[in-house]
Amino acid sequence: MYDVTIIGGGVCGAAIAMYLSKYDIKCCLLEKDNDIAIGTTRANSGIVHAGYDPEPDTLMARLNVRGAELIEELALKLNIPYRKVGSMVISFDANDEEHLKELYERGVANGVRGMELLDKESLLAREPNLSEEVTGALYAPSAAVVNPWRLCLAMAETAAKNGVEFFLDSEVTNIEKVNGAFSVTAGGKLYDTKYIINAAGLYSDKIAELVGAKDFEIRPSKGQYYLLDKTSDWLVKSVIFQCPTEKGKGVLVSPTAEGNIIIGPNAESGNERDDVSTTREGLDFVAQEAAKTTKLIDYRENIHSFAGLRANSDKRDFIIGESALCRHFINVAGIKSPGLSSAPAIGEYVVEILEDCGMLLTEKDNWEYPAPHICFAELSDEEKAEICKREPKYGNVICRCNLITEGEILDALNSNIKPRTLDGIKRRTGSSMGRCQGGFCGVRIHEIICNYYGIPAERVLWDKNGSYIVAGKVGGKK
Repeated sequence: MYDVTIIGGGVCGAAIAMYLSKYDIKCCLLEKDNDIAIGTTRANSGIVHAGYDPEPDTLMARLNVRGAELIEELALKLNIPYRKVGSMVISFDANDEEHLKELYERGVANGVRGMELLDKESLLAREPNLSEEVTGALYAPSAAVVNPWRLCLAMAETAAKNGVEFFLDSEVTNIEKVNGAFSVTAGGKLYDTKYIINAAGLYSDKIAELVGAKDFEIRPSKGQYYLLDKTSDWLVKSVIFQCPTEKGKGVLVSPTAEGNIIIGPNAESGNERDDVSTTREGLDFVAQEAAKTTKLIDYRENIHSFAGLRANSDKRDFIIGESALCRHFINVAGIKSPGLSSAPAIGEYVVEILEDCGMLLTEKDNWEYPAPHICFAELSDEEKAEICKREPKYGNVICRCNLITEGEILDALNSNIKPRTLDGIKRRTGSSMGRCQGGFCGVRIHEIICNYYGIPAERVLWDKNGSYIVAGKVGGKK
């Protein structure tokens, strides 16, 4: 019998697992896919919002500001790619300028520090490549960029190191209430548990429906992006937003934590929950809107276009709390933007909710962070020489674009939550994320996975289940 079962292995589920791992309870996490950080978490802007956008006195406002503080701490402790670059919300006319003043006042009410309203001259002095049509900006120095899946993975690995059990390929298909507890069917197995945390993202309303607690609806929204090569890093220094609308924060132009430039997203409603296809129409719209911010974007430098889905709901705020329709069933749903920024604070908050529900939580004496993964490219020449002397496989470069070594890939394969796919290796190491997008290193990583697991080439997946890469040997038997 588990004390707590978390459903969903995105950034919120991972954060909840990490904070619960601090306590002497039995906890597990169920994820329907073959890896964590494989849904909304892996395909978003990677922005740590300052916190001026949410309405005051909402969960979004409270958790955004606190979450941004926690992400900065976690990035340092767990060696997560993170850069505090600040953000600008730019204006183009008098109406936009009034909106910036409202956002400023909202930010003050939410506890955001250091904001400034800039005039055109001050803005262009900081961001000289913006359009001459800008009239000013709201500057928030506490905004940052982070690698979203590395944040999720680091929190999940911390949870796993401290006793949380992770079960992948474990889609929840049934939940029954039995003697005041729950019996959860997932991946064909039964998990008995006292509490359920529903952090199933795009499917959270479907999970709530299994216990008769569906009092909200998830309405997926798709956003499409361009990712430019690091050679475009001169374009902007900070996250550049246009004034937000009812549809969201609009098309942004921003550095990433790794030094690329990301452009997007648009906002498309009425999508299927797994539709992450890109379209010419959607990407053209992104380019058209981004041109209002700067006309200097060179799309010949685009190395990857992708789409992500957001778990928007029919509620204006996050849906976090014990369901009024099912005792000990706690929803963490409708986690739209600023969901990534809020995730660690959501983890903290869920601990409070469990205590309010009557769960006795006693802190462990031996809780600890795992050792950060080695990033060979960031080591000094002396450190590189020393580690290669100790383990020669760190001297074997597999990904030339990002200088990722065989030693780092084997570290990923030996981690607490083992990847079994090429994209799983990519999310943990940064391989296949450079200009060639795996054109050079993909085959070599494929071979390393085969050797590590002792499986034939035909069984290696690119990403989700069914995404096989190799059909068989040329001229071989079918």
